[in-house]
Amino acid sequence: MNLRRPPAPLLDTALVGASLADAWGNVHVEEHAAMACALLAPLALGMRRRLPLTTFVLTLPTALVTDAVFATMAALYTLSSLSRHRVLLAGCALAYAITDFLPWPWSSLRATDLAQTHNLVHLTYTLATAVAPVFLGQLVQARRELSQRLVEISDAREHERLLTAQSVLAKERAQLAREMHDVVSHQVSLIAVQAGVLQVGSQDAETKKAAATIRRLSVQTLDELRHMVSVLRASGSRPTELTPQPSLADLQQLVGGSGIDAELETDLPEGLPPPVQRAVYRTVQEALTNVRKHAPGATARVCIHHRDSAIHTAITNTAPTRPALPLPSAHHGLAGLRQRAELLGGTIAAGATADGGYRLHLKLPIGERLAPTSASAPVES
Repeated sequence: MNLRRPPAPLLDTALVGASLADAWGNVHVEEHAAMACALLAPLALGMRRRLPLTTFVLTLPTALVTDAVFATMAALYTLSSLSRHRVLLAGCALAYAITDFLPWPWSSLRATDLAQTHNLVHLTYTLATAVAPVFLGQLVQARRELSQRLVEISDAREHERLLTAQSVLAKERAQLAREMHDVVSHQVSLIAVQAGVLQVGSQDAETKKAAATIRRLSVQTLDELRHMVSVLRASGSRPTELTPQPSLADLQQLVGGSGIDAELETDLPEGLPPPVQRAVYRTVQEALTNVRKHAPGATARVCIHHRDSAIHTAITNTAPTRPALPLPSAHHGLAGLRQRAELLGGTIAAGATADGGYRLHLKLPIGERLAPTSASAPVES
C-alpha cells in the first residue's frame, strides 16, 4: 500500500520543532554555550536537503556538549538518504558516536574510565545509535531508486507495447495494400485492354481519342501501383506475400482442417470484393486458431450471412472441456483483424457468452445488395 508522504515544508517544520523540544528538555538555559549549540542545530536542519553534509557538521556540536542529539541524528539520516559515499557515511557515524560518547569537557576524561563495564556498554549503545540512521537512510535511498527504476521500466514497457501495436497495424495495412494491388491491378489491366480494343476498332476520332486517354491513364495507374508495391517490398516484406490470397471458396477446407468439431453455415452472394473475402477468411482462421489454443474440447459454429447490405460473420464456440495449455501468445491477432475491418469500413466485436464460450462477430459493408447463391453447408471435423 502506497502512503502519501507529508509535504517537505511540513516535515522540515516538524523536525525543527522536535529538535527544539529535545533541546528544551536536555539543556539548561544557564549554560549559554550549550544552549547556543542546541539552538544552532535546529536552525541548520532547514538546509538539510540542499547541504546535508554541512547540516550534519553544524549539528555535531550539540551532540558533543549536550544530551540533545535528535537534530544530529536527523541530519545524519538525511545525509545517508542522499549520499552514496559509504566511506563518508561511516566516518560521519563514527564522528557522531565519538562526540556522543566522550564527556565534555574532554579534560575530565580518564583513561581508566574507558575500561569500566558501564562505559563499554555505553559505547556499544552509542555505536548502534549512530549506525541506525545511516542504515535507515540507505534503505530509504535504495527504496527511492527502486521506485524510480520501476517507473522507468513501466514507461519502457508501455512504449514497447505502443511500438508493437503500431508495428502490427502497419504490417496489417501493408498486407491489405498488397491484397488491394492484386485486385486493382487486375481490374485496371482489363480496362486498359478494353480501351485498346475500342481504340483500334472504333471509326470515330473522338472515341479513339477518349479510348487512348483511358488506356494511357490505366497504364500510368498500373505503374504507380507497381511502384507502391515495390516500396512495400523494400520495407521488409517478402515477395511471396504477393502470391494469390485465400477466398471464400477456401472456407470449407479451412473449417474441415481446423482440428476441432466445427460447423460452417454460409449464405453468401456472388461477386464479393476480394478484400472482403480475404477479411472474412482471415477472421474465421484467427477465430478457429484461438478456439484450438484457448478452448480445448470446445465445438465451434461459423455463420456467414448477407443481410442489410453487409456481410455478417459470427464464430461462436462452446465452453472448453479440458484445461488450456499455457501456449505463448502476443495477443496481436484481434488487433490485426480490427484494423483490417476498419480499413474496409467494418467493425469487429468479441466477448464471452453466457454459457462460458466465446463469440467473435465481423460486419463488413458491401456496395450493393447481391442475391445469395449458396445454402447452408455444415462441415464437421
